[in-house]
Amino acid sequence: MSGERLRRQIEFILEVDRAKQVLRRSRIVGRSRYENDAEHMWHVALAAMVLAEHVNEDVDLNKVITMLLVHDIVEIDAGDAFLYDVDGRAAKEDAERAAAERIFGLLPDDQGDDFRTLWEEYEAQATIEARFASAVDRLLPLLLNFATEGSTWKEHSITAEQVLELNVAWIGHGSAALSTYAKTLVEESVALGYL
Repeated sequence: MSGERLRRQIEFILEVDRAKQVLRRSRIVGRSRYENDAEHMWHVALAAMVLAEHVNEDVDLNKVITMLLVHDIVEIDAGDAFLYDVDGRAAKEDAERAAAERIFGLLPDDQGDDFRTLWEEYEAQATIEARFASAVDRLLPLLLNFATEGSTWKEHSITAEQVLELNVAWIGHGSAALSTYAKTLVEESVALGYL
């Protein structure tokens, strides 16, 4: 192992610690604060492990987990892209690509290329692994919103129609069972006044 390779790996590890400073819009259970990107990436990877039996077809679960552990690293440079800010999300595409280039470029070329490829696969949604990863990624904010009585939805005046449109069908591309659950969760949220 070369000293240069190890140096680059350590530099990447320290750089991605900055994900702990990127605040998301979802509040954690208990509502004491907003979730950060590092917590989110860990939580969604663990959720994928737990929920893997509900995927629409066979997946490489290790690939899904790795994809979820790197999918939001670009937000270190580009910031969090709030799902319901459609114009803002579209404008961030170039910033996220530049961030992927910079951050994954810190790693030795083989590792950087592998992580960048996984990130691009997630963005393209062309594989069942990417679609299942995205399904779980969309489900978790719904769960947190339900657990916090719609705190983010209320704070940003999000409607049930928006939640359904931007989540339920999307989740269904990776898991029909999770999509059905998400739809039920939205209906319960409306009934409880969370949406």
